[in-house]
Amino acid sequence: MKLNIKNMVCSRCLKVLKQELEELEVNVSSIELGVLVIDETAGNHNEIMEKIESVLHTNKFEIIHSPEEVLVEKIKHFLLCKIEELPLDSTVNLSQTLSAEFNHEYKSLSKLFSHLENTTVEKYFINLKIEKVKQLIQLRQYTFSEIGHLLDYSSVNHLSRQFKEVTGESMTEYKNAELSNRRPYDEIS
Repeated sequence: MKLNIKNMVCSRCLKVLKQELEELEVNVSSIELGVLVIDETAGNHNEIMEKIESVLHTNKFEIIHSPEEVLVEKIKHFLLCKIEELPLDSTVNLSQTLSAEFNHEYKSLSKLFSHLENTTVEKYFINLKIEKVKQLIQLRQYTFSEIGHLLDYSSVNHLSRQFKEVTGESMTEYKNAELSNRRPYDEIS
């Protein structure tokens, strides 16, 4: 049985979910971001589903039922993977990239994404980039200019303005703060 899962955004999500399901004697055939495959030949379907839903709920995951929700979740996973491939490539437009990757016109992808997520693809991607900026600031390995370059900002001023607009604080204030206020990727909207 193949289940599409919402909010699986990292390898730790996979590890935790697999471990907790196996502790409940649910046979996980395979697991990857957004997809869980269960071998249900050794048990009652309803009991297995109860266990799965319990583990998913506890860890703030959800089963996705509609093809539209699956597509939006795939877009989110694609963008999450992009944000990990630094430096970002400025030669390719985001709308063109998504259209090519998902074999749909960008306008329809954007409309569906906005409808289901209550934000645009662009704003979602900007929020992902800002969370990545926070991570890179905390590492203290890069200057603000280098971070701007890695994330394909036209200038450090552009990055600074967008960072302040999204977070309400400057990058310097964020860097000097005692506590970071990073959001997990699955809570970004």
